[in-house]
Amino acid sequence: MIEVKNLVKKYGDFEAVRDVSFTVEKGKIYGFLGPNGAGKSTTMNIITGCLAATSGQVTINGYDIYEDPIEAKACIGYLPELPPLYTDMTPEEYLEFVGRAKGLKGEKLYRAVDLVIDKTALQDVKNRLIKNLSKGYKQRVGIAQAILGDPEVIILDEPTVGLDPLQIIEIRELIKELGKEHTVILSSHILAEISAVCDHVIIISHGKIVASETLENLTTLYEGKSYIDMEVRGDGETAEKLALSVPGVAEAEWEPLEAGVHMRLTMDGRKDVREDIFFRFAERRMPIVAMNYEEVTLEKVFLELTGDTKNASGSGDTLLSTEEIFGISTAAETADPAAEETAAEKTEAVPAGDTTEHDNGTDGEYKPLFGGK
Repeated sequence: MIEVKNLVKKYGDFEAVRDVSFTVEKGKIYGFLGPNGAGKSTTMNIITGCLAATSGQVTINGYDIYEDPIEAKACIGYLPELPPLYTDMTPEEYLEFVGRAKGLKGEKLYRAVDLVIDKTALQDVKNRLIKNLSKGYKQRVGIAQAILGDPEVIILDEPTVGLDPLQIIEIRELIKELGKEHTVILSSHILAEISAVCDHVIIISHGKIVASETLENLTTLYEGKSYIDMEVRGDGETAEKLALSVPGVAEAEWEPLEAGVHMRLTMDGRKDVREDIFFRFAERRMPIVAMNYEEVTLEKVFLELTGDTKNASGSGDTLLSTEEIFGISTAAETADPAAEETAAEKTEAVPAGDTTEHDNGTDGEYKPLFGGK
């Protein structure tokens, strides 16, 4: 459905997107996850043809976004982070305007507008000025213009930002419904949002893809792992043997201290083995003077993968692998994944109803430029 190959976007010497490649299959909801400034919006703008890439290739349903822009964009419905609304129109007027821009006419146009108004629950406010609507309803109008014309792919950039909890729940339910009939790409920096609605997760950090897995695989691979850091009085080799003799302990590492050893144990399941470890060491009269339990959740996976974790030399931009990351001590938890959003990320959204004249080579016949069949 969508294939992105070696995508690069530079602003001067700054690389907002660095060699990004991924594939989106038909009929799934994809979560595009990353902290602010990671390159999510830039990538979304490139995929939808709103922003030119420095290099790389994007194909939508077999159409190159640069070589065949009209055919490619006809497959896409796009909601930017800031919905491209004309606030002096009513939702009904605005959607009719967007529908005409997408090439819909006559009875087909009015049926399509009525359908998206019904899908997005805008019936009660369709005749009110958009500028007088709440943030939640404005988001609904934005989603309505994205799905107008029944595009095969719907791309939503931060669709719940600034909404209250009830509005967030309503928008998430709407996205789930859209996923039954469309391929959906949902951009967000909120893990709970991705977990609630998505089938597949793509995590981006510092302009690079650091993970691409189904939500089920992420849960299976990472969630439920746990670690124990503890200080023990005694020698390291004996302590290691004792720890590994406890069912559920997969690995044991130690380093000497002035009085005893520091140990880091890795558990291979969800079972809490702290009590078993305490009694095993007590039987050998090896006092445990400190114990700290740490469970790895998807939230921590996200923080580790998107934090500023680089190679040990401190130079270069090579991000550590997931396996290397989980070998790092808990000091890595202090990394701040929420880097400030760069100016390159704040590209101004073009209104969906842009009326700039285009020469299509026809005698006054308007040819739709994007977002509809």
